[in-house]
Amino acid sequence: MSLSPVTIDPVFTPDKANPAPGATSICRVSPEPSCKLGLTESVTVDAIELSPVTPVNKQNYDSENPSVLSARYRTQRTREKIQFVTCCWFNYLGGWNDGSNGPLLPRIQKVYGVGYAVVSLIFICACVGYFTGAVSNVILTEKLGFGKVMVLGSLCQVLAYCIESTGPPFPVFVFAYFINGIGLALQNANAVGYVACLKENPEAKIGVFAAVYGAGALSSPLVATQFSHLPHWNLHFLTCLGIAIINTITLIIVFRLKPQAECLSEIGIVDSDNSTSEHSHLRQIFANKNVHLLAAFTLLYVGVEVTLGGWIVTYILDVRGGEPSSGYVSSGFFGGLMVGRVALLWFNKKIGERLALFIYTVLIIIFEFIVWFVPSLIGDAIVVCVIGMLLGPMYPIIVTHARRTLPRRILTGSIGWISGVGQAGSAMVPFMVGAIAQTAGMKTLQPVLIGVLGIMTGLWALVCYGSSSRRPD
Repeated sequence: MSLSPVTIDPVFTPDKANPAPGATSICRVSPEPSCKLGLTESVTVDAIELSPVTPVNKQNYDSENPSVLSARYRTQRTREKIQFVTCCWFNYLGGWNDGSNGPLLPRIQKVYGVGYAVVSLIFICACVGYFTGAVSNVILTEKLGFGKVMVLGSLCQVLAYCIESTGPPFPVFVFAYFINGIGLALQNANAVGYVACLKENPEAKIGVFAAVYGAGALSSPLVATQFSHLPHWNLHFLTCLGIAIINTITLIIVFRLKPQAECLSEIGIVDSDNSTSEHSHLRQIFANKNVHLLAAFTLLYVGVEVTLGGWIVTYILDVRGGEPSSGYVSSGFFGGLMVGRVALLWFNKKIGERLALFIYTVLIIIFEFIVWFVPSLIGDAIVVCVIGMLLGPMYPIIVTHARRTLPRRILTGSIGWISGVGQAGSAMVPFMVGAIAQTAGMKTLQPVLIGVLGIMTGLWALVCYGSSSRRPD
């Protein structure tokens, strides 16, 4: 069976009147003379070019009215602000929690009849809770998602404050700190990681987020000092419970138990995490030495911060002969912390964040020597406030450094681990100070802190030496 040739009627009329016999093309591409349309002689076509077909939905998106796009952008920015404020409210609760310890420690010792070492068990239980939450956070986030883990952590805090507000026996009271530590670690890891993923003005947002912690720690001692003088001192934890309940409700309403990728997509941010499982995620995080260096530095930094805010009241009472109102010194410290995290942002940008942190650490060591050797109650209170101001910018610098240097695919999990380990430092270092003070007295607070600050300086040098200024992809 043979196929007969098919004759195609010409659509274009070539310039030449009689085309060659058997020609199969009706139009030749340059350098041959151009072809003209038979219907319209004035239009000249040099070549026929095929273009890809644009999908209908893409055409509709591109043809949207600019006002519609602008409205969508405003909606995303509004939703981003609401999410950011929700994360900040949790951080306010974290500051409120840590700021309560300073004024209440002397009263807890008196009520339960325990010394420095035994009362420091609340820090040990909190430390175990922080480590438990930090380790389990990566796996839980992969399995349950960002929104559910945040609510789970908040419910742990609600349970802990319910227990503490009843003034239970000391072992039960201490166990509540363990539960609270788990809740704080789960929320802190995810909240810090989420804020670090925001695109517009990330340094400023991280600074404000960290400053809100200082605001909570500033206001909490003002209330805790009043409750420490009342017969039912434990009712202070009802204020913590109220804040925790509000935190739980807002987390459910704003994030609606959704994974992080969905929450970020609602504000126009695409999550570029390409990890396939929690096991590969964990391996990548723990195989990165920069993550461990930053975690070790954060552990000591948060430890110094919470130790000063927690034990400084006892130091003023026992060593400087202060009055019961000395609890307000803790508020001054955390007030300086809050101010420093915002007011020194310009200085960090001007000289560079790495150098700025070295300068802050050296100045803090100098001021610690002043507190150690200058026996002035008012002078110590002022210097402690200045120390808080210099400590303030360090945490935002840590998060910003991680954001710039760590691979994006493990950024959220890494920041979560770093934050969780840092929260453990808020328990480990205060316990160490309390254990030493049990035998040598509270006058050892300053030399211990100076030693820890010296180690911090060396760790920061390793962090700067071991990491590049750009994030590896």
